[in-house]
Amino acid sequence: MKITSVKRYKGSTYETELDDGRKIYLHADIIADFDIKAGMETDRDTLRKIVYASNFRRAYQRALYLLDYRDYTYSEMFEKLIGNYKSEPLCTAVMKRLVEHGFIDDVRYAERMARKLVEVKRFGYRRCKRELMQKGLSEVLVVDALDVYSDTFGENLSELLKVKYSRYLTDCEDRKTIEKVKSALVRYGYDFTEINRAVKEYFECADYLEEEN
Repeated sequence: MKITSVKRYKGSTYETELDDGRKIYLHADIIADFDIKAGMETDRDTLRKIVYASNFRRAYQRALYLLDYRDYTYSEMFEKLIGNYKSEPLCTAVMKRLVEHGFIDDVRYAERMARKLVEVKRFGYRRCKRELMQKGLSEVLVVDALDVYSDTFGENLSELLKVKYSRYLTDCEDRKTIEKVKSALVRYGYDFTEINRAVKEYFECADYLEEEN
């Protein structure tokens, strides 16, 4: 098997033609790594290595491109790659390289996302856990990432009542409005037990402040 021509195709990509008429498009790095040139003799095993190296480079560069825009979990990135390249061994090898270089780190991802969900969005534990698990993170990682906020969830719930819902919670006898607020807090990821306790404490505090004045 012989390579009959190597010519620039587009940008850093070269068109490599074989003597059986097949054309393979390779990046300049692959051309240099395998010292590919017109008239070069090759065998099927070497050609497979060249094609694999080319596909690996494309997949790896695609992953880096995606990571320029946002962070990814291992599971998310693998699904992105397998959708394009269809080869599990290739995608697994690319993922291994990404992990080794620190581009993919599920622990770091879980910690950053947990911080955003708890400290910025003020979601409850159940909502935070669901959001994290949907990213393909393991339950162990998710639980560890949220454990550090065990005291924060209650504080956030009280803060939501004071800041976001205080304009609705003006009458402890207005059951319809109170139930609407409770339903909203359930969607935030808090359970009814902690919501009922927080609402009770909210009105008790409001009554105390009113008596003080």
